[in-house]
Amino acid sequence: MKDIVHDAARRARAASSALATATRAQKDTALVAAAEALVAATDRIVQANALDVEAARADGTPENVIDRLHLDADRVAAFAQGVRDVAALPDPVGEVVRGSTLPNGLRLQQLRVPMGVIGMIYEGRPNVTADAAAICLKAGSASLLRGSRSAQRSNAVIVEVMRDAIAASGLPADVVQAVTAEDRSSATHLMQARGLVDLVIPRGGAGLIRSVVQESTVPVIETGTGNVHVYVDADADLDMALDIVINSKTHRTSVCNAAESLLVHRDVAEEFLPQVTKALLAAGVTIHGDESFRELEPAIVAATDEDWEVEYLSSDIAARVVDSLDEAVQHIRTWSSGHTEAIVTGSLEAARRFTTGVDSAAVMVNASTRFTDGGEFGFGAEIGISTQKLHARGPMGLQEMTTTTYVVTGDGHVR
Repeated sequence: MKDIVHDAARRARAASSALATATRAQKDTALVAAAEALVAATDRIVQANALDVEAARADGTPENVIDRLHLDADRVAAFAQGVRDVAALPDPVGEVVRGSTLPNGLRLQQLRVPMGVIGMIYEGRPNVTADAAAICLKAGSASLLRGSRSAQRSNAVIVEVMRDAIAASGLPADVVQAVTAEDRSSATHLMQARGLVDLVIPRGGAGLIRSVVQESTVPVIETGTGNVHVYVDADADLDMALDIVINSKTHRTSVCNAAESLLVHRDVAEEFLPQVTKALLAAGVTIHGDESFRELEPAIVAATDEDWEVEYLSSDIAARVVDSLDEAVQHIRTWSSGHTEAIVTGSLEAARRFTTGVDSAAVMVNASTRFTDGGEFGFGAEIGISTQKLHARGPMGLQEMTTTTYVVTGDGHVR
């Protein structure tokens, strides 16, 4: 298995050399062709996905995981459009990050350049296959895509369709390759292919991310789980707050930007708690609440420390009343995974204190947490949402998939 993965990495490195010098027009042509090919292959993709879903159900996979795995014509059209959106974005390669003329006359430029070969290790969601391939290609890098075994049929068709379209457009097919998921060791060999692979990005549950971070010898950008909070402040418009809470929690429960915890200021609790409790329960959400919530409704489950820190990815939410904005911020800093937090408030001062007080990749003010997404941010598709504090944080688009080089131009300068 090591030889298979490393041979794929060598082909990817050779392909990345050709891709690094490709023009924007060449890359965009290949991406548009790939998007059109994905739409044309919708029936093949959906049929392959149906087999994956059937096998996952037979294995007892939870429905929230099935939802992430499932593809239909609309979802295929959506990620194909994401590929088109990436094609329409400016090419980051060659962008001047900064430049100056030094006192000695040397001209200094820091330019964006391709990363080289990027490995993705991810679970479920076959749409990630198309998103990652498109972003890496536009950013000038080859991609090695190691999806989960549960999505292997879907991923295989998506990669095959994209490779054929890319090759027909004149770029090397090996800029996009699937790494087999039949053997778990393939992931290990990918993340330990130092010298062949320049970067590994894990995308999935906490266990997968922890395993890649601990075992990889290749540099890692760590995407994170989403223990996402919505805080309803004392100065909130409660109608707005109700809409934001319900959308954040119920719009799609199995994704990382869905709300998992609700904090309500005590000054508005008497009026807001009955409204939000009724709405959440009506939407089929199980509330894991503190004493203030449980006094309202016997069906509310008593919250524990595990509830405050968990990423449910299901129709569950942890909820409590806080005495102040500072207490809300402290709760979030204690339990958050650093993904997304939201405040609903009519106070500019409260919004400022909240956005500077929490320590997360994205902070929403009077908006749903569901907007933390590369597409919603205007990045086209995204390769993941980083919760670390290195060069990439939050939704990762084209710029985050590049590195930089310094070009120094002199006129016979010697030191």
